[in-house]
Amino acid sequence: MHPILVQLGPLPIHTYGFLIALGFIVATQVMQFNAKRSGIDADKIQDLIFFGLVIGFIGARFVFVLTRFSYFMDNPLDIFKVWEGGLVFYGGPLFTIPFIVWFARKHKFPIWKTLDCLTPGLVVAHAFGRLGCLAAGCCYGRPTGTDYGIVLNSELVDPALRGIHLHPTQIYESVSLFILFAGLMVLFKRRRFDGQVALVYLMTYPIIRSIIEIYRGDTIRGFVIDGILSTSQFISVLVLVGSSFVLANRLKQVKT
Repeated sequence: MHPILVQLGPLPIHTYGFLIALGFIVATQVMQFNAKRSGIDADKIQDLIFFGLVIGFIGARFVFVLTRFSYFMDNPLDIFKVWEGGLVFYGGPLFTIPFIVWFARKHKFPIWKTLDCLTPGLVVAHAFGRLGCLAAGCCYGRPTGTDYGIVLNSELVDPALRGIHLHPTQIYESVSLFILFAGLMVLFKRRRFDGQVALVYLMTYPIIRSIIEIYRGDTIRGFVIDGILSTSQFISVLVLVGSSFVLANRLKQVKT
């Protein structure tokens, strides 16, 4: 972990915040590039991209605050210390997708095509965010029981797990997301119908997340069934099932 990227006099530049910002920049460029390739006015969609990313960030932070509600009620100003880490990814899409649908309808953008343009950017932003988690010391893994792994001493890590080798779950997920991003960009160019990129993502990421959850060691993320089914795994199942039904319906629409 490396929480402070650089110290500029009295001003610390936090690695987590820097990587989140970098992810936003890269995501914006990717989304605009895809919009141009799809014939969508990149200037008109710029507001959607900006506000969508901001709303997604707020949503991810909001859900994280809920997971540590009692702490933040005692320390309300810490809610705004986003540079120190603390986002729950699924909170992002929960807030952003309704906004995207509303915005697209208001400005008469084709909804499925718009979602296809934005999805790869979301993935690459998420990948950078997970590297930020590594730097901050959150979203950590279980003990490996060997010399393999990373050692974290962050205050965000359970005291019992500090100083021992843990699964680098942040790296697992970041690498998986960068690979998924590359795959979606290829698919974007070769897609056979609008919505294919977004739906493939919604079916693939839950699988990635569910597997990585097996190696996670931060119990603060919550469980639906203690020690068996985490909250994120439960959400992943719902997303996978729901997107599978939507994909089946889209395929019927395309064939007809």
